[in-house]
Amino acid sequence: MDALELLVRNTSEVLTLEGSHRERAETALTPRAGACVGIRHGRIAFVGQESELPPNAVNLQTQVLDAEGGFVGPGFVDPHTHLVFAGERSAEFDLRNQGATYLEIAKAGGGIVSTVRATRAASEDDLVRLALPRVQRLLAQGVTVAEVKSGYGLDVENELKMLRVVRRLRALAPVELVPTLLCAHAVPEEYRGRREDYVRLCIDEILPAVAREGLARFCDVFVEDSAFTVDEARRILTAGRALGLVPRLHADQLTACGASELAAEMGAATADHLEQVTDAGLRALADANVTAVLVPTSTLFLRMRPYAPGRRIRDAGLNIALGTNVNPGSAMSENTALAMGLACLENGLTAAEAYWAATRGAALSLGLQRNGRLAVGDAGDLVMFSCASYRHLPYHLGVGHARTVVKSGRVVLRQELNSCG
Repeated sequence: MDALELLVRNTSEVLTLEGSHRERAETALTPRAGACVGIRHGRIAFVGQESELPPNAVNLQTQVLDAEGGFVGPGFVDPHTHLVFAGERSAEFDLRNQGATYLEIAKAGGGIVSTVRATRAASEDDLVRLALPRVQRLLAQGVTVAEVKSGYGLDVENELKMLRVVRRLRALAPVELVPTLLCAHAVPEEYRGRREDYVRLCIDEILPAVAREGLARFCDVFVEDSAFTVDEARRILTAGRALGLVPRLHADQLTACGASELAAEMGAATADHLEQVTDAGLRALADANVTAVLVPTSTLFLRMRPYAPGRRIRDAGLNIALGTNVNPGSAMSENTALAMGLACLENGLTAAEAYWAATRGAALSLGLQRNGRLAVGDAGDLVMFSCASYRHLPYHLGVGHARTVVKSGRVVLRQELNSCG
C-alpha cells in the first residue's frame, strides 16, 4: 500500500454503513470498535485496526488526526434543502404563532410568492452572498453533501439564475451540492387564473432551458391543493424525465392528495414530507422502491400535526432519508442535529434509523452510491464527533457535535468542542 495522505485514529468506533436499509438499522451501521480510517487520493483506502495497517502506510507526509475517543462516521447528506433565496419571513412566523395557518398566509399573498418577489429582485451575486453562510452552517453540522432546489424564481430567467447560483456555490464551499429544478413550486402571481399557461411554461421553456445548460439532476413538483395537481405534476415530471431529469415530489404534506401514488407511478427517486401519507400510498411507494424523505423540522416549525409516520414507513420496508428542508417559510434551520432528534421523538425512528437516514439513506436517495458510507473506494468524506456514540446525537437535542469534518480527504472544518459524557 502506498502511504496514506490522512489517517484518523483513537476512535471509539467507526460507523461504515455497509449494510442495507432492509436490515435492522443497528446492524446496517456496521460499527467497527476502535477502528482507524485511512484516506488516499480523496477516497477511503483503509478501515480497520491500527495494528492491521500495512507497512509503510503511514509516513512523515501522512496527516494524522486524533479522534480523542469520539466516534467517526461518513459526512451527513442533506437530501432536501432550499438554500438559495432572498428575503426573510419572520413576520409570517409571528402570524402563525398568533393562529394563522400556512394556507391562510399563502392565500393572503404571503408564503412562497413573497420569497419569489425578493429572489427575483436579487442579483446572482446577492444570492451567492446570502446562501454561502447557510452552506457553512450545514458544514458545521457535519454535512458534506446537500441537495439544493430552485423554486423561488418561477420564470425562465430566475429559475436559471437560482441554479447558476448553486453551480457557483459548488466552487466556493467544501460541500457537494446536488441541484434540483423546482419550477413547479407555486403558481406565480402573474399567472393567477392562468395556471395552465404556467404549466406550459414549465414544460415548454423552463425545463428545456435547464436541460440545455445541464443545471439540474432532478425535477421536483410540489403537489398540494395550494400548488399543483397530480395531473399537472405528472405532465411536468414526464417532460423532465424525457430531458434526463429524475423525478422527485413534495408529497402528501398538508393533505392526502395522491402524490405518493404518483411518485410510485413515475418511479420517482423520492417522495418528500409524507405527513399525510395513506396506507395505500405507503404500499405503492414500497412496491416502487421510492425513498421516503422526512423533514420533521418543517412540521415543528409550522406547528402542525401529524408528523410523518416514520415508524410505519420504516416497517413498510422503505429506505428513509432525513433532511433539514432549510427554507425561509417552513423550516428556517440548518440544524441536522435537531432533525435527527425530531425524527426519533416525533417520527418514531430509533437513533440508528435516524443516523442511517441522515447518511447512507440520504446518499442513496440522491443516487450517490459512494457517499454516506466508509467502505474502501468510497468518497473520503467523514466526520469526527466529540461524543463516543451516535446515540448521543438525537439525545442531545439540537446540539451539533461535529468536531472535525473531512471532505474528499481534506480537513475543511475544525471546531473546539469538549468531549461529551
